Amino acid sequence: MTAGSMGDISRLWRDERSRGVIFQLMLVLGLALFIAFIVSNTIANLQSANLASGYKFLKDTASFDINQRLIEYSSTSTYRRALVVGGLNTILVAALGIAMATLLGFVAGVLRLSPNFLINRIVGIYIEVTRNVPVLLQIIFWWVILLALPKVRESLKIGDTIFLNNSGISTPAPVFLEGFSFVLIALAVGLLGTFVIARWSRSRQAATGQTFSVGWTSLTLIVGLPLVTFFAAGQPLDWNVPVANRFGRLRGGVSITPELIALWLALSVYTGAFIAEIVRAGIQSVSKGQTEAASALGLPRGLTMRKIVLPQALRVIIPPLTSQYLNLTKNSSLAVAIGYQDIVSIGDTVLNQSGQALEVISIFMGFYLTLSIVTSLFMNWYNKRIALVER
Repeated sequence: MTAGSMGDISRLWRDERSRGVIFQLMLVLGLALFIAFIVSNTIANLQSANLASGYKFLKDTASFDINQRLIEYSSTSTYRRALVVGGLNTILVAALGIAMATLLGFVAGVLRLSPNFLINRIVGIYIEVTRNVPVLLQIIFWWVILLALPKVRESLKIGDTIFLNNSGISTPAPVFLEGFSFVLIALAVGLLGTFVIARWSRSRQAATGQTFSVGWTSLTLIVGLPLVTFFAAGQPLDWNVPVANRFGRLRGGVSITPELIALWLALSVYTGAFIAEIVRAGIQSVSKGQTEAASALGLPRGLTMRKIVLPQALRVIIPPLTSQYLNLTKNSSLAVAIGYQDIVSIGDTVLNQSGQALEVISIFMGFYLTLSIVTSLFMNWYNKRIALVER
């Protein structure tokens, strides 16, 4: 090696940026070698134990039933279909939980700051008790309460259409008739119109200072337009009402299992308590001068909270709120404790039947990783959208 090349290497090493790139390349190379070692060692161990690796087993027949499903499934379906059903069940309970926990958390967070002593203390007790009891125990608690309901033959009835018993809740199922697609088109037009009017209202207010009642217009477009279309199309909707047969069993309608209800309630109540504290902290981060100025202008407390305090508090609320959404999604895997057939519960059955432990666990990890990344990307997008724009 010549003296010139040695000098070039020496200068390259002394340069802080170049040295940083070299260290990063070495780290990536070392990580790649470590992963390659783990993979090769795992394959060798599987071969020595006469265990086949790969995901071909997903095409095999599942040979077990699933009582909670959103798509068609039978015992003759494949393992792949079973895992898809379990994944949809997980997404269902996570979506329902996030919606309910957000509503509960924001209401409780605002009421936690209420000057009313009784309301303040009741909400405070809910938050402190719920946050300090493990979520698994709360899941089991709600499940036991639902199992203590009357048997199917002694179901509690609401108007002879809704039945509540220890097997869950049976409600009428909608049957969409010919022409209902026009109602859906009207709903889509209403949503699009609401979006356009809301943008126009903000631009108009910024330019002229004049406000426009977007709320009533949105209600008319989203509710009124589809409703008028529904009656104009001849009411293309029927209901399949659950009916008890002579053996006391319910036929027809939609049955919601107690496991789903218990898991949904537990995750919503538990996560809602944490969200309530996040909302309270976000509201208290807004300067009191903002509310005092609004009060001096004669604005009502409710309008001050909606238009002045919450928009500013959201910039503090959104980042920790994202973490709570991710925690709720991952906590849904505790459904296996009460027999709710989510992806983990169904995957355990697939694992026991096929013996493909590594592959099934990798599917679990990939599923929850994808779900968490999608949630994080959406919340990060929303966080940037409401961020303050410096001029």
